[in-house]
Amino acid sequence: MLHPSYTDLMKVVNSEVEPGEQPVVNSRYSIVLATAKRARQLINGVDPMVRATSAKPLSIAVEELYQSKVKIVNDDETKEA
Repeated sequence: MLHPSYTDLMKVVNSEVEPGEQPVVNSRYSIVLATAKRARQLINGVDPMVRATSAKPLSIAVEELYQSKVKIVNDDETKEA
């Protein structure tokens, strides 16, 4: 079982959204994509942003999202940067 849960992760990721704005994450699928992408970065040698409690890249990626060390941005924000 995944800890924290998908709903907990979605709450953390969407916590900085102002009232009336569209949430960053609307589905579990978005969380899965974001954590998979970050896990691949970790596998490729990027240093973790949290103290690793597990050696598994996916667990580290989930913990980074939960601690708000990694942000999920939509495609529009990526193009602007």
